[in-house]
Amino acid sequence: MNKTTLKVAGLFLSIFIAGSASALDVQLTPTLPSVDVNNHGETVTIVRNQDTANTIKADYAKTSRKCPPFCIRPIVIAEGVETLGELEIIHYVKMHSDGDDSIMVIDSRTPDWVAKGTIPGSVNIPWTHLDTAKGASPFDIAEIMQEKFGVEEQEGLWNYTNAKTLVMFCNGMWCGQSPRNILTLLKFGYPAAKIKWYRGGMQNWETLGLSTVKPK
Repeated sequence: MNKTTLKVAGLFLSIFIAGSASALDVQLTPTLPSVDVNNHGETVTIVRNQDTANTIKADYAKTSRKCPPFCIRPIVIAEGVETLGELEIIHYVKMHSDGDDSIMVIDSRTPDWVAKGTIPGSVNIPWTHLDTAKGASPFDIAEIMQEKFGVEEQEGLWNYTNAKTLVMFCNGMWCGQSPRNILTLLKFGYPAAKIKWYRGGMQNWETLGLSTVKPK
């Protein structure tokens, strides 16, 4: 088991021991019905849809888009960047919710997609905001790096000592929005070990009937 797997197992075990009990028919795991997280000041329960006849939303039901650009992404997006599943991303959302400010869960999609629903506890930083080819200025990028990601500038260079762990996702295994964010950050020197990627994204999240929230 890697460190993330062990932490996830420990988190879920601690929640179960603490007395989580539920009459839910569709749980997250055999011992974990749901997880409460802080979503921008409000408590949201991450739970699966309880209707066993429920089907995936039309927005995420399409199987085929023109490739390129909508091509199947590899399991490993870049060396050193860990690929996550649903339980692992819930783990990171929960850690941040419990006060770990060294973690940021990022929805890399454009706002029109985020408006359809996103993972509770995530923040939206569209891939276009880090891409100069899409109009992002070096000053805009520097502001995001410093104000949001905790990167420090020293003598014209980036210091990533206190940089946050960024957990990124977009629409799914064919979507290029979070890969673009990740590859851009790696070009800037962001440590690969501080970047995590939820490859399944919203398509897998919706397939499992997991809770979503819409921005206010």
